[in-house]
Formats: sequence, C-alpha cells, structure tokens
Amino acid sequence: METEAKLTRLASCAGCGAKVGAGTLTSLLADFKTRTDPRLIVGFDKSDDASVFVINDETALIQTVDFFPPIVDDPYLFGQIAAANAISDIYAMGGEPHLALNLLCVTENMEDEWIREILRGGYDKAYEAGVIISGGHTIRGSEPLYGLAVTGFARPDRIRRNDAARPGDVLILTKPLGIGILTTAAKAGLVEEAVMDRIYRQMAQLNRDACRIMQSYEVHSCTDVTGFGLMGHSCEMAQGSGCTLHIEVSRVPFHPEALEMADMGLVPAGAYRNRDFAQPNTVLHGNVSRAMQDILYDPQTSGGLLIAVAEKDAEHLLSHLQSEMPASARIGFVTEREDAALVLEQQ
Repeated sequence: METEAKLTRLASCAGCGAKVGAGTLTSLLADFKTRTDPRLIVGFDKSDDASVFVINDETALIQTVDFFPPIVDDPYLFGQIAAANAISDIYAMGGEPHLALNLLCVTENMEDEWIREILRGGYDKAYEAGVIISGGHTIRGSEPLYGLAVTGFARPDRIRRNDAARPGDVLILTKPLGIGILTTAAKAGLVEEAVMDRIYRQMAQLNRDACRIMQSYEVHSCTDVTGFGLMGHSCEMAQGSGCTLHIEVSRVPFHPEALEMADMGLVPAGAYRNRDFAQPNTVLHGNVSRAMQDILYDPQTSGGLLIAVAEKDAEHLLSHLQSEMPASARIGFVTEREDAALVLEQQ
C-alpha cells in the first residue's frame, strides 16, 4: 500500500521492543491472592507463551494476548505484523488458533484511513491463519497500539511448554535474528529498502508451518523468540526446565546487516533490558564479540520458534523445517544443570 503515514513517529518505542523486561512482572505479581484449579496446567507463574486450561481428555483451551506500538510506518503492514506476533503464542504452545479479539489504541491525529488499514492488515493475517476475529475494543490514547487476544485449542498431551526441555535435546531456531537492531537503524535511514522488505516479510510470516511440522517429531519444549530476545527466552526455558542450554554462536542464524549496525551501536533499549535479565545467568566459552552478543539479546518482533527436540529426531525435523523455512538452524543443545542456565560457545 502507498501511504504517507508515519506511524513510528507517533510511538516512543517499537514492536516487541516495548515489552516490559523479563522477570519484572514476576516481582510485580508476587504475593497476589489468586485462585487455583488443577485444570489450569499453564498459568502466568510459568512464564510461558500462553495459558492452558484443560476442558477434557481431548481438548485444552489456549489463551494469549499481545499488542504493541508500530514497528513500521505502513498501517496495513503494521496490522499484519501485530496479528502474526499475537497468533504466534498459540503456535508456540503447539496449538491451533481459532478466535481473536482486536485490541486497538488510536491517537487524535491518526487519519481514519490509517486506522482502517491497521485493522485490515490484522483481519487479513487472521484470515490466513484460519482465525475468526469476533470483536474487540478500541480506545484513544497518546500512542497507537494494536494486537489481538487469541484463543486456540490442542490436545492436552500435545501442548508444548517452555519449561520441559530435557538433557540431550537439540535446539533449533526457525527465523534469523536482528529484527530490533535493523528496525532501529532503519529509523535513521541506514538500512537499504531491499533489506527492510526482507525483514518485513519475515515479521509478517506466520509460525503455522513450523508448528505443524514439529508435531510429527518428539519435541519436548518450545517457545517463540520475541521481546526477550534469544537469550531471554532461552534463559526462561533453561530455568523452567532445570537444565542448561548451550548456544553455539556460530550456528545461530541472523541477518548479516544487523552485525554492522550493532557494531555502530544502533541497539534498541530492549536489548539492554534483556541483557540485564539473562547475562547474570550466562557464561561465555570463547570470544563472542559485543556486536554478536547484542544480536543474541536483541528483542525480536514476530520472531521464530525455539524448539528443544530429542536428538534422534533433530536431523529429520531440521530438514523438514528447512524445506519450508530455509533459515531454520540447529543452534545448540541441552545438558543437565551446570553452574549457569546458559552457556554461549564460540568455536
């Protein structure tokens, strides 16, 4: 769509970079009185991608919500990316999304056509995912925001949690890193249009195929890599699973242009919050450059899935994923708990 909208100028931060730092909500919610139910098998206390409530032996209800400020200027593209990002949480749990509600905040100076195009982008992406948008809520505020509350379903025994990785598992990542760094650099006009077009396509891509493919293999744990970056989400997986995740840095897929931008210091604020959370739980083996570390901590918007799969299935799963998501890569492995939750290994 041709548009003169400059949505990113209306927001103080962008996309999943706006996310509150990992660990912050845990302390804020501490000591709250909450009800319990044995049918709620995944709740907020698990730091997982969505909640899961078991209805019966055949069906579990999966619920999630995600919204953020614009990461692109094009309203239609913003709607697509925000919707893909919200729906991704259902895929990360191994579920199939079915219903959604719009969450929209508009500013006084937004044109009606911009608002319509944001919603059209969300509706088109939801339609692609097989999701029915059945309603929503719109308010006025100081910054534009858009996202979805999404409901999905899965068999209880097919739920993929982020706290179930096992020693011996292989780690696979399905999308390359560097989104936050490149979108930050793009605001300064330092990234070529062709590169950003590639980034936009990646952010708007559903994780549906990765979810479908992994269901055929012995996958123990899964999460999507979004606002907390690879390191933050890996740290949550390691801590929840009681294991240590080893990240083999040379294997991690990333957009090469992001390394140059990170070396110039064009790093979003969210990356520093992610570093504050994960670095105390990380040890380095070998020389990992500061710029490469920034990519590992970089907040991703609508990022890929981080999958912990049994070693016997890893090669076949990776090959299957690469047939539809070519950037998918084997990036590490899981061991019994060591001194740290994460180990960065540079050969």
